[in-house]
Amino acid sequence: MFMRFLQLKLKPDHINDFRNFYETEVTLELHNTPGCLFAGLIKSKPEENEFISLTLWQTQAQAENYETGDAFKNLFDQAKTYLSESAEWKIQLSEDMELKYGPVEEEPVIKKYSVAAQNGEDENFHLQSSNMYVRILSLIIQEDKIEEFKKLYSEIIIPALKSTKGCRHIYLTESINVKNEFISVTIWDSKEDANEYEATGKFQELTEKVKHTFSKFYLWKMSLEKEYGSNLKTSEDFKVEGYSVVTGKSFL
Repeated sequence: MFMRFLQLKLKPDHINDFRNFYETEVTLELHNTPGCLFAGLIKSKPEENEFISLTLWQTQAQAENYETGDAFKNLFDQAKTYLSESAEWKIQLSEDMELKYGPVEEEPVIKKYSVAAQNGEDENFHLQSSNMYVRILSLIIQEDKIEEFKKLYSEIIIPALKSTKGCRHIYLTESINVKNEFISVTIWDSKEDANEYEATGKFQELTEKVKHTFSKFYLWKMSLEKEYGSNLKTSEDFKVEGYSVVTGKSFL
């Protein structure tokens, strides 16, 4: 299985329009695209205009065929109406040889991950409601401990999460471009369930079982935090982000 993240920044007054566009045009196109299992639009905070289109695929080749094909290009061209302009400006020469300044459009960022481990039931991925919550944990693992980390995730993390209230789907994904970059993706019935998982100490307990595989830089950062009792913002080698589900549909 293959997971694709498309990061988007929208114009604040076009968010609802884009949601309608995603639910109709994007979802319909992906439903008819070979290999696409699920498409969902998620966002981090209610007041922000940054979104992620999360799609699941049977294979990497099918996802890349879509990305390089006409369908994705046509959808992207239509989506430009809703995309935010960045803070950057560019200089260009007009046809009458005058210099013009204009804002640069925010280009979507695409990240690709193969699924290294998952809950066995997640072949039948679906969303029960729009109240569901996506929790994304980014990790950098020591290169000589990658196989050990994947084994621990499969044998310890997944069983523990399966028995946790509200946790519906579990994926460990491995970056296609960066050898030791991983993302743990869990789907919850609600944000409250995910918060309870952290508040009870279960998340910290599971972290302790695998933290020796984390990048040495992050381990050093953790030791400093323990010594000085404060959070040091020195690295993103270990980062947790939560996203509410705006809309989503399974094609199984």
